[in-house]
Amino acid sequence: MSLQNRVINHFSDSIQVKQDSMDALPEIIEYAAQLIVNALLDDKKVLCCGNGGSAGDAQHFSSEMLNRFERERPALPAIALTTDTSTITSIANDYHFDDIFAKQLRALGQAGDILLAYTTSGNSGNIVKAIAVAHEKEMNVIALTGKDGGAVATLLSEGDVEIRIPSVSTARIQEVHLLISHCLCDLIDYQLFGG
Repeated sequence: MSLQNRVINHFSDSIQVKQDSMDALPEIIEYAAQLIVNALLDDKKVLCCGNGGSAGDAQHFSSEMLNRFERERPALPAIALTTDTSTITSIANDYHFDDIFAKQLRALGQAGDILLAYTTSGNSGNIVKAIAVAHEKEMNVIALTGKDGGAVATLLSEGDVEIRIPSVSTARIQEVHLLISHCLCDLIDYQLFGG
């Protein structure tokens, strides 16, 4: 197979997963956006987490909320739990890597806040622990997953949301996670600030 054909296959695969997601996920994405809007209207915040590329997704969403998405509007409260290297490394060193988000949530999370967790496999130990703490703190969870949803899918409570990408490819899942993040930002802005 030529290198150009490999590129074409990546585009084709990405388009197909996006098409499958478009067919399956709009209602649950709308519901997730409404959860965030309701929290923001109640003076709550969104706390975001993930590992690797998913950490990048968490930071991307947080920056779109704090700064702007596609229009001028007031800053919206979101915190990426993935960005403070001193905190992350001290928790991982003194306790365990699985605690890096849970410990931050214990300090920063409040009842009514939203935990927005990105995990392609659904099996990240630190995401699993973060969800447990979010439930202890009476926070709603929005989990962006893929594959079979992993352990995360079994932990979610009534009122939580799983947005599971219909793919087993980490790259394709991450591509759609980014698109869904943009959908959430658009729906939040539209509901809070109009058309």
